[in-house]
Amino acid sequence: MPQTKHEITDVQPLLPGHLPQLAARSPEAHKGQFGHVLVIGGDHGFGGAGLLSAESALRSGAGLVSLATRSEHVPAALTRLPEIMARGVHSANQLMGLLEKVSVIVIGPGLGDMAWGKSLLSVAANARQPQVWDADALNLLAAGHVTLPADCVITPHPGEAARLMGISTAEVQADRLKVARALSQKFNAVTVLKGAGSLIASPDGRVSRCDQGHPAMASAGLGDVLAGLTGALLAQGMPAFEAASLAVWLHATAGDRQGTFGRGLVASDLIPAIRQLLEEQSPCLK
Repeated sequence: MPQTKHEITDVQPLLPGHLPQLAARSPEAHKGQFGHVLVIGGDHGFGGAGLLSAESALRSGAGLVSLATRSEHVPAALTRLPEIMARGVHSANQLMGLLEKVSVIVIGPGLGDMAWGKSLLSVAANARQPQVWDADALNLLAAGHVTLPADCVITPHPGEAARLMGISTAEVQADRLKVARALSQKFNAVTVLKGAGSLIASPDGRVSRCDQGHPAMASAGLGDVLAGLTGALLAQGMPAFEAASLAVWLHATAGDRQGTFGRGLVASDLIPAIRQLLEEQSPCLK
């Protein structure tokens, strides 16, 4: 008999001391215990997006991070962060071998809407791993090119949410809670509706809200950092709703800290602040 779903009307604010937590690590911990994140993205002209997401995932505690991107971007990736396993991929077939080795997929940052991105997204849509879909992956989903797989977190900003729902951005902003819940139900996915007062909605009715953040965060690439952070928390064993909620809080609170310096904040500024906050909230060792 199907279960009856009771709508949960309460929205839980994300507050220090009441946040989801990662488990402490034992002295015998090794990299294989903390997941392998694969970031897929970075078409021509957008190589930095995939790299930001991969760097965020690695600095947020994932055991291993791979980056599938355009070959032209591999030298820059290895120069910036040699710990990332960067691989140039030209076709969907080349991606399939990588998928066998990873535990979480982050797809969309800089993916583009051309044939290259569409082919890689089609492969990911048929993969079994938990996934984070962001940016161009959501635009291709809205256009009907793919179907969202199970166990996904989607991270739309208001414009992407509008395309996914077939409504205007103004309508999204007029009732963000309604839209966040509708997206989670429509796609059976944990949904992060980004923006001032970001909302995290689960298909089971739970909703959390983050009131942190700073106007200086109105800058390119911050969503790429959030996607990588969310993937890292999934890879370390957090359930999707808890991972998304903690990721949003860490990201916004890091923005608060860096925003005190004023205009000119860039996405990579958040990454060391996120690492510090994560240790404050969920110490690696106790």
